[in-house]
Amino acid sequence: MRYAIGQLEVMGYMKRFSDLVTGLSRLLDQAAGFFLVATIVLIVLNILLRAVFKTPIFGAYEYVGLLTALVIGLAIAYCGVQNAHIAVTLVTERLPARLQTLISIFINLISMCFLAVCAWYVGLYAGSMKDSGLVSPTTQIPTYPFVYLIALGLLVYSLVLLVRTIESIIKAANKSKD
Repeated sequence: MRYAIGQLEVMGYMKRFSDLVTGLSRLLDQAAGFFLVATIVLIVLNILLRAVFKTPIFGAYEYVGLLTALVIGLAIAYCGVQNAHIAVTLVTERLPARLQTLISIFINLISMCFLAVCAWYVGLYAGSMKDSGLVSPTTQIPTYPFVYLIALGLLVYSLVLLVRTIESIIKAANKSKD
């Protein structure tokens, strides 16, 4: 016996999934904002300590690099939620709406798969960094947690693209009914 799921029920699940992914993206973006402020404070303190006491903060260069990587890795998913990435639409905007939707589905699907694979391999790389005991050269802090967080940002971005892909498919299906 087959059970048909109503279109409204599917839309409800989709809305909840979309809200979950958006909320997670927003949370990562807020963490990225915190790390950006921490980076700014670190840089300003380093400048002041260097100017006043002639003593810089030990490892400031490494900390700034690691924090900057976190800012980018964690903020990228919410940037995708806001559709704030650069898109070149010079050719596609002149195509019929249905073809534009199909191209959007294809691009989102390819991008989602690419980012999911990237997240997987970045996570594997972080695991190998952990297993080998890799630490930063100056401060000797483990770097794998930073890399795991970047992998998380890539994974959430791939989920954002999954939502976009499903929304595009639903849009294409609704247009074909018209």
